[in-house]
Amino acid sequence: MQYQEDSVNLYSSNLDANADMPGKNKQVAPNNSQRINNSSRSLVVVKIGGSTFGSDDTTVADLVKLQKQGFQPVVVHGGGKVVSEWLKKQGIRPKFIRGLRVTDKNTLDVVVGVLTGLVNKNLVGEIVLRGGKAVGLSGVDGGILKADAENPELGFVGTIKKVDVSALLDILDGGSIPVLAPVAIKQGSGDDPIQLLNINADIAAGEVAAALKADRLIMLTDVPGVLDSSRRVIQRLSQKQAKGLIESNIVAGGMVPKLESCIKALEAVKETFIVDGRKPHILLECFDKETGNSFNNGTRVG
Repeated sequence: MQYQEDSVNLYSSNLDANADMPGKNKQVAPNNSQRINNSSRSLVVVKIGGSTFGSDDTTVADLVKLQKQGFQPVVVHGGGKVVSEWLKKQGIRPKFIRGLRVTDKNTLDVVVGVLTGLVNKNLVGEIVLRGGKAVGLSGVDGGILKADAENPELGFVGTIKKVDVSALLDILDGGSIPVLAPVAIKQGSGDDPIQLLNINADIAAGEVAAALKADRLIMLTDVPGVLDSSRRVIQRLSQKQAKGLIESNIVAGGMVPKLESCIKALEAVKETFIVDGRKPHILLECFDKETGNSFNNGTRVG
């Protein structure tokens, strides 16, 4: 069994500056589709789990290096380990179903506070201190993630229904790394009360990567990769093989949403990886031009 783991809008300023110009000379802001499909973006979505951090962790340094090399990372972070620690302080025992955290009202308050506050701001601060540029936000900001709570067993856990990447693109266009906490807002009308929802970070990363049509989705976890029934790392999986591992229960727990997210992302993303985030500079290795089909430092899906 796998281990449990859990800006400034540059276009709006251009439009304001040209507001009084004749219609034929006005600059029109490109829509999201035009912005996403810009082939020079080199977009990569990186999912970071809180359990991969340690004193020797190189993930933040690698993100800054990638940014300075011209890549545009988008970070989606978890923080399940920190959330569980804070829940225990409140006398709340964590519970999971198929790798997803059961979230009642009290748990939701802790999840939102820890992920959007403590974890998000520490990660943004780390990037800034190492010479990078980053902006922290959650899926609620800019209406990035809209979801519905569809499984009563899970409580306030959302199933993502809509992804609006406008705010992420604004941050990227401003030269910063968006750092996204996986909290969503429930779909509804203007008369409905506000309801926040907990989103599994792996699922959020897959949905964001697909919406951005990213070049790569890289899942950093705390195991060597996807393991077979003999607990050996599987270096390459097709989408069909990945689905088979889930259906046969060879993978379970926190690896299930990771594989499901890779499968989802491959509808629009070129490459997906599940790698051991505890290994120094593993993130940079995913950009090795010689990687191809011989990637042996985790699992390439697709």
